[in-house]
Amino acid sequence: MRLHHWRKKLLWTTSLTLAAAVTGCGTTSTASSSAPTTAVIALPVQTSPSWWFPVISSADYGDSNFQMNVMMYVPLIHISRTDGIDYKRSLAQSVTYNAQGTRYVITLNKKWHWSNGHPVTAQDVVFTWNVLKAASTGASNLPWGYGGAGSGGVPTRWTSVTAAGPDTVIVTLNTPSNPNWFIHNGLAQIVPVPASVWDKHPHNMLNELKYILSVANSPSNPVYHVVDGPYQFDQMKPNDFWSFTPNPSYDGHKSSLQKVIFQYESSAATEFLGLRKGTIQVGYLPTSEWNARHELTGDKMTTPYQFGFTFLQPNYNVQAPGKLGPVFQKLYVRQALEMGIDQPAMIQAFFHNQGVLENDPIPSQPKTVFYDAQLSHLIYPFNPQRGKALLEQHGWHLHNGVMEKHGVKLAFTLLYVSGSNSAANIVQLVKQDWAQEGIQVSLQSGPFDQVLSTAQQSDPQKWNMAFWGTSSWTYEPDYYPTGGSFYLTGAGANQGGYNDRNMDRLILRSYAPGTPQQIRQALDAYLSYAAHQLPVLFLPYTPSFNEHATNIHGVVATYNPITTFMYPNHWTISG
Repeated sequence: MRLHHWRKKLLWTTSLTLAAAVTGCGTTSTASSSAPTTAVIALPVQTSPSWWFPVISSADYGDSNFQMNVMMYVPLIHISRTDGIDYKRSLAQSVTYNAQGTRYVITLNKKWHWSNGHPVTAQDVVFTWNVLKAASTGASNLPWGYGGAGSGGVPTRWTSVTAAGPDTVIVTLNTPSNPNWFIHNGLAQIVPVPASVWDKHPHNMLNELKYILSVANSPSNPVYHVVDGPYQFDQMKPNDFWSFTPNPSYDGHKSSLQKVIFQYESSAATEFLGLRKGTIQVGYLPTSEWNARHELTGDKMTTPYQFGFTFLQPNYNVQAPGKLGPVFQKLYVRQALEMGIDQPAMIQAFFHNQGVLENDPIPSQPKTVFYDAQLSHLIYPFNPQRGKALLEQHGWHLHNGVMEKHGVKLAFTLLYVSGSNSAANIVQLVKQDWAQEGIQVSLQSGPFDQVLSTAQQSDPQKWNMAFWGTSSWTYEPDYYPTGGSFYLTGAGANQGGYNDRNMDRLILRSYAPGTPQQIRQALDAYLSYAAHQLPVLFLPYTPSFNEHATNIHGVVATYNPITTFMYPNHWTISG
């Protein structure tokens, strides 16, 4: 996601929403014409930005944080809407590499400048890398969310990052690597900040991280004033809104909007009310309001899929409550759990036949070259009777309606994100169907940020299983969709502590260079193993039900389903 988001960019979120109005959040914008010039973007329900650049820690990654960053900073590598690389929107003008994929020469485009007039230089790239490297070593109290043995080989595969002049960066690796994987998942993690502004402790990176930690939740701090992206920070009110104004020095496509506001949403119901009243011009249709969608006159609904998948996350750690960590480590237990998940019923009842069956970490929608059609049929279709029998074959017996073995009961709490009827409906159905197998589940809901902070590998004693909602994970920064961020042992987004040597081997093989056929075979082998081994419990993958008024333009055309980012500087609003 970004469960990242990240972006887990766990999108571990419901859909981002947009509203456009002349007034909002206590502000008023007046233009020379009658057309509104303020766009209000409603954040996912009960989420709000909580961490700022240049380091998003493993405890604070999430799409709202990354969306804030993309407003202000230009990435080294811009991932396109089709999962390619758009060098016109990247700081890098080109990237060349040797045959082994161990040496990469990055040439920066000289057009990019910071808002104080200084050029973006190779030293800015090197400084930002040094920050990420220090945050990935485990020696600081500010761990990089993608670090460790996670995505892009950060930091163990990287040998050096050096500046060879003002516009050239040379990156060397210690292992032959698939260049497509490394550029997508490694170099794309670097979103440079101005070293001249941020480098407070040039000879002590741990002190630098302490400084970053001290200002990370203070976006009005002067260090955030120097940007190279389309917008600059304006103001914020906690749990209410964050606003941005155009960066007049931006060297790309300049915004026609005078202000962009990211607005906190307390519930899906209030968002729907805003759509109906017309105070929100672009947003999402809550599935609970499906039968009332005819009330949204003047709007058009679209159903885009983000590049990701939906799942339930077991906690595999031995410290998990009820001694269930080692139980979840057993493949047959996970198979029985998956057999108790009725994906077709969820799609039909909760998503109005909108959605696709999910069998592995790469969905059939949106269409990408990475999807393996041989995995289109469910390996573990819904069959709770068979799941119960499988448990009994391995020595589990019903005791007062609950499966028990050697004093351990298959009874646990499932944490899930509140504020979404869809999420609540899914866990209620899972609870009901698992009960047919003798698996007893207690449901506990909470705001997204609370569930995320609880269900962490760093504190495994507080939870057994978690559900972050539909679109639980989107591929940021695993734009080349291997499992390095979340299934590799010790990976930054490996929330449950999954540990499988064969999975590690297959993931690392997908990083290796080779012919196009060898590279594709390596990725398919990983996907097949994940589909059969169930490192997570797969749920159906569903689209977002987005609504937008006809007078706001460019929202759909410029939305990026791969990164899940929106680019308001490409939007226009008519009268």
